[in-house]
Amino acid sequence: MTQTALEFSKARRSSLIAAIFMMATSAIGPGFLTQTATFTATLGAAFAFGILASILIDFVVQLNVWRIVTLTRMRAADLANTAIPGSGYVLAVLVIFGGLVFSLGNIAGAGLGLNALIGLDPKWGGALSALVAIGIFSSHRAGVAMDRIMIVLGTLKIGLIIFAACSTHPPLGEALRQAVWPDFVDFAAITTIVGGTVGGYITYAGAHRLLDKGTVGVENIDVVSKAALTGILVTGVARYVLFLAILGVVASGVVIDVSGQGANPAAQAFGAAAGEAGLMVFGLVLWAAGISSVIGASYTSMSFITVFSSRITERTRHLATVGFILVALAVYLTAGKPPAALLVFAGGFNGLILPLGLSIFMYVGWRRSDLMDGYHYPRWLLVLGVLTCALSWYMAYKSAGAIFAFINAA
Repeated sequence: MTQTALEFSKARRSSLIAAIFMMATSAIGPGFLTQTATFTATLGAAFAFGILASILIDFVVQLNVWRIVTLTRMRAADLANTAIPGSGYVLAVLVIFGGLVFSLGNIAGAGLGLNALIGLDPKWGGALSALVAIGIFSSHRAGVAMDRIMIVLGTLKIGLIIFAACSTHPPLGEALRQAVWPDFVDFAAITTIVGGTVGGYITYAGAHRLLDKGTVGVENIDVVSKAALTGILVTGVARYVLFLAILGVVASGVVIDVSGQGANPAAQAFGAAAGEAGLMVFGLVLWAAGISSVIGASYTSMSFITVFSSRITERTRHLATVGFILVALAVYLTAGKPPAALLVFAGGFNGLILPLGLSIFMYVGWRRSDLMDGYHYPRWLLVLGVLTCALSWYMAYKSAGAIFAFINAA
C-alpha cells in the first residue's frame, strides 16, 4: 500500500470513528438515561418490547439517512430542497426547534448530574452548566480537552451501566419474554426513545460529520453502512443493558419517583444499585454528558440555518450557536417544568418530527437516483425504509397526545 493510500485509509477510518462517536454520544446522553429509567419504572418488563422495537427502527432509519447523505454529497436540508422544493426549509425549522427542545432537556440533564454529584439544586446546576458549555464551545483548546474527557467518561458510563446490571440481578427470563410477547404496547414510550436515539438533529449529526470529512460517494458506501450499523449497535446494547439494570432495581421493590419537581429517576436507580459512590460517579458522567450534548445539539441544529442563506459565515453560525444555548437556558429557567419531564418530552417531540425527514429521504432513495450518481438503491433497504416510515407516522399519530399530555401535566 502506498503512502498516499495509507494516509487516505487512516483518514477515512478516523472520520468513521468520529461519526460513530458523535452519533453514539449524542444518543447515550441525559435523555437516554432518564427516558430509559422513567419508562422502566412505569412499564416494568413490558418496556423490553419498546427497547427492541426502537433498536430495529433505529437501524433502518440510520442506515438509510447515512447512505443517502453520503451518496448525494448534500446536507439534509439542501438535499430536501433539491428533491422537493421548499421541503428543506420546513425540515430545517423542525430540526432547529427540535434541537431547542433537546437543548432544554440537556441543560436539565446537566443540572440533574450536579444534583446527584454535589446536591446542587437542578435549576442552578442547569444554569451553571449552560454557561460552562458556552465557555467550552467558545474555546478551541477546551473543546479538544472535552472530547478526550468525554471518551474517558463515556467508557466509565458504559462500565457503570454494566456493573449496575450485574449487581441488580434483573429478571432476565421475563425481560426476554416481554421483548417479543409484551403484556401491552406503549406507543408513546417507543416514539420517545426512538426520538431520543435518532430523532431531530441526531439523525443527521453523524452523516454530516462524514460529509465534512469527505467520506462520500459510491466507493465509500460499504464502510458508511458499517459505521451506521456499529453506531446503532453500540447504543442498542447500552440501552438494553441499562434497561436490565433499572429493571433489577424496580423488581427488587425500590420505588423510583418519576414525577416530582426534583425527580431524578436514573440517579435513584444507580444509587440503589451502586451506593453513594456509584451515585456520585453517575452524577459526574451525567453532568459531562449533559454539557457535551448541549454543545452537540446546539451546533448541529444551527448548521441547518445555512439553507436559508448562502451568506451565512462560520462566525455567524458560531454566534448563533451561543445565542441558541442562551435562549434554551432562558426557557429552561422560566418554564418551571421538572428536569426529568423535559428530558422525556425532548425525546418524544423529536420522535414526532422524525417521520417528515425520513419520508423525504425515502423519496430520494426510491425516485431520485440522479442525485446519487445513478446509484441503484437496494430494493430491500427501500422496502424496509418505507415500512419504517409508515410505522413512524402511525406511532406519531398514536402517541402525540400522550407526549404533550406528559409535559403539560408535569
